[in-house]
Amino acid sequence: MKAHRIIPCLDVDKGRVVKGISFVNLRDAGNPVEQARIYDKEGADELVFLDITASWEDRKIIVDIVRACADCIFIPFTVGGGIISLLQIEEILSNGADRVSINTGAVKKPFFIEEASSKFGSQCIVVAIDAKKKGNSWEVYTHGGRNPTGLDAIEWAKEAELEGAGEILLTSMDCDGKKSGYDLSLIEEIAGSVNIPVIASGGAGCPEHLEKAIAKGADAVLAASIFHYGEYKIKDVKRYLKNKGICVRI
Repeated sequence: MKAHRIIPCLDVDKGRVVKGISFVNLRDAGNPVEQARIYDKEGADELVFLDITASWEDRKIIVDIVRACADCIFIPFTVGGGIISLLQIEEILSNGADRVSINTGAVKKPFFIEEASSKFGSQCIVVAIDAKKKGNSWEVYTHGGRNPTGLDAIEWAKEAELEGAGEILLTSMDCDGKKSGYDLSLIEEIAGSVNIPVIASGGAGCPEHLEKAIAKGADAVLAASIFHYGEYKIKDVKRYLKNKGICVRI
C-alpha cells in the first residue's frame, strides 16, 4: 500500500518563513533553514519551499536560502516561486532541490510544462494550482494569489497532466490559513479528474482535517500553520492517521 505523505510548507518572503490567511496578512514564522532542519528531524516525508513574492516581484528565487535548506535536510525537497525558464529549473535543481513547483510560468506558457518535463523528467515537475471558489467552480490565480486568470481549476489540472506535470500542488485560497479544514469538494474534483498525485493544501487545523483530505483522494497533505507554531508535531499527526487505518511512514 502506498504511504500518504505529510509535507510541511515554508512560504518564504524576504528571507523569512511567513504565514497568512487567504494569502494576505502575513506574519513571521521563523528562519527557513532552522525550520527545514526541524521538520527533517521530526519525520516529515518531504519539504516544500515557496518564494511567494518572486512572481509578483518578477525576480528569481533566493537561491542561497534554497541551498542552505537543502544542505541540512535528507528528505525530498520541492522549490517554487517565479520559475519561468529551463535555466532557472536547472539552477534550482543544482542547488539541492529534487523538484520544482511551477504556477505562474505554467499558466503563461502551458508548453513550458512539456519542455520542463521532457528535459528534467515529469517526476521533477510539480504544477501548483492556487484556486478560489467562483460560483459552482474554482478559478485559477497566479502571481502569489493576486491575479485571476479566468481558467477553470479542474480543466487546468487536466491540461497540466497532459502537458507532462508529475504532480499537482492544489491550494484552496478560500481555506488557506483559516485552519477550518481543506476544501474537500475541490480536492475530490481535482483528484477524480487526473491520474497524477495531488497534494492538498490550504486549511489544515488539526489531524482530522488531513484525514478527511486523504479520504477525498489526496495523495499527500501539506500544512504550515499547525506545524510552524507548534500546535502539532509531525510524528503525532502520523500516529493519528495510522490509528485511523491510513498508511503513513512512521
